[in-house]
Amino acid sequence: MALDRSQYEGLAAFRYALRQFLAFSEAVTQEAGITPQQYQALLVIKTQPRGEVVVRVLAERMLLQHNGAVQLIDRLVSASLVKRNHSPLDARSVLVAMTAKGSKLLEHLASNHINELLKHEPLLEESLKQLRRMERNPAGATANTGRRANIR
Repeated sequence: MALDRSQYEGLAAFRYALRQFLAFSEAVTQEAGITPQQYQALLVIKTQPRGEVVVRVLAERMLLQHNGAVQLIDRLVSASLVKRNHSPLDARSVLVAMTAKGSKLLEHLASNHINELLKHEPLLEESLKQLRRMERNPAGATANTGRRANIR
């Protein structure tokens, strides 16, 4: 299937919005003294049902190999953002949970990230709408509306 210009524009606008957000995330996490990957790991831990995660699940959610997840956890433990606990159900399993310091940092960073997403909501929303129109009308996605995503 040949793509038309509006489809490329929709994809470019969406990727631009994503890259803006990721650049913000990199800057704000670096300012807080952690990496975007460490921030993502804190989010994974926070969203687990009991607020703790086994290494295997963290690795899966972070798209990491097991040893990469262990190294990431080591850095978070060194920064006093997480702690390791032995699982009460399986002595071989290690559970990773946030410390009070990690929770406080995550709350600060998550608030900043939400505000940034809301600031760019119009561009993200328009990009997603344009991509949705492409799905319904692959050849000439913007022909009916006359609108195109604003690419800066």
